[in-house]
Amino acid sequence: MQSMDEIYRQYAQMVYRYLYSFTRNAHLAEELTQETFFQAVRTIHRYDGKAKLSTWLCAIAKNVFRTWQRKNPPAEELRPEAHTVPSAETQALQSAGHLEMIARLHNMPEPYREVLYLRIYGALSFREIGTVFGKTENWARITFYRGKEKLRKDVGYDE
Repeated sequence: MQSMDEIYRQYAQMVYRYLYSFTRNAHLAEELTQETFFQAVRTIHRYDGKAKLSTWLCAIAKNVFRTWQRKNPPAEELRPEAHTVPSAETQALQSAGHLEMIARLHNMPEPYREVLYLRIYGALSFREIGTVFGKTENWARITFYRGKEKLRKDVGYDE
């Protein structure tokens, strides 16, 4: 098994981007990344190796984020930072009625919702999304495509 220092160097950026996809706040994502690795150090004895290390760390990160969310109801911290440049997909969502689209995205079933969040707001690659779920890059691509198609039909853009 790698040392925690090696694990941190290898996975910190991925965990940060995963958390950033939820928070849209660089400072908060960094803080939660540190908490994630603190929790990983505390619970490393529970890691049995059945899941990929990246999947285990993202599960911890998600729990850390949910704990933070319970303690801090949505407020200013979750607003996207002004200096971020939206992706083409994000710009399309904004032009089609941002809040309505976000509400529709929020109500989508898993895994579509999380894959779309990670791709659109987290700017994760399909390979990274596949890693987070313990699946292949191709699975992430197909799931993203199907999620977009479901959104398109829900909005009434299917032809």
